[in-house]
Amino acid sequence: MTQFEILHIDPAFVVCIKPPRVLSTDEPGGVPDLCREALGDQNIRTVHRLDRVVSGLMVLARTKRAASDLSAQIRDGIFHKEYQAVLHGCPDAPAGTLRDLLARDKAERKTYVVTEPGKDVQEAILNYEVLSQTDELSKVRIELITGRTHQIRCQFSSRNLPLVGDRKYSTREDDCEIALWSSKLCFRHPKTGEELTFTAPPPDEFPWNQFQ
Repeated sequence: MTQFEILHIDPAFVVCIKPPRVLSTDEPGGVPDLCREALGDQNIRTVHRLDRVVSGLMVLARTKRAASDLSAQIRDGIFHKEYQAVLHGCPDAPAGTLRDLLARDKAERKTYVVTEPGKDVQEAILNYEVLSQTDELSKVRIELITGRTHQIRCQFSSRNLPLVGDRKYSTREDDCEIALWSSKLCFRHPKTGEELTFTAPPPDEFPWNQFQ
């Protein structure tokens, strides 16, 4: 299982690896808590989220100004996120764009693809590229254009391409954590404006290690 790790420390922010099943929000035992304990810094603030079961890169602010700037970059589409995922099956095209209308069922805590606009229905867009394949699995790179709740998991499962290890959107019995990894973050330094890119590969464990 992926362990909590700090990859980069800056006076304005910190970049870390979020382990699976650890909350990204400011809760006891969540990623901000882990960062505060590791750095001895009580000013850690969350600026973006990952689903509880998802692992990979996260950036957290260390000042109020940095939190405000990074949050504004996310709202303005300057902050870019890429993911890698392992799917059951293979998309019809080696690369493409998925565009859907999504509705959230708050009682079920689940997101669904719908066909008609309506109250609380949001457009969801992502780009994907198939990186590698086996007979039964595909490893894909995903660029999120929008950031809807469970967007990646819902959009692929609706096309009969559920993520390996996804216990909410797949009926498969996979004995592993969900194969969804935050692999790349691109944003501007909140103080200097410098363009920054951080990358981290998925762990060397099933199903990631099934590809050449």
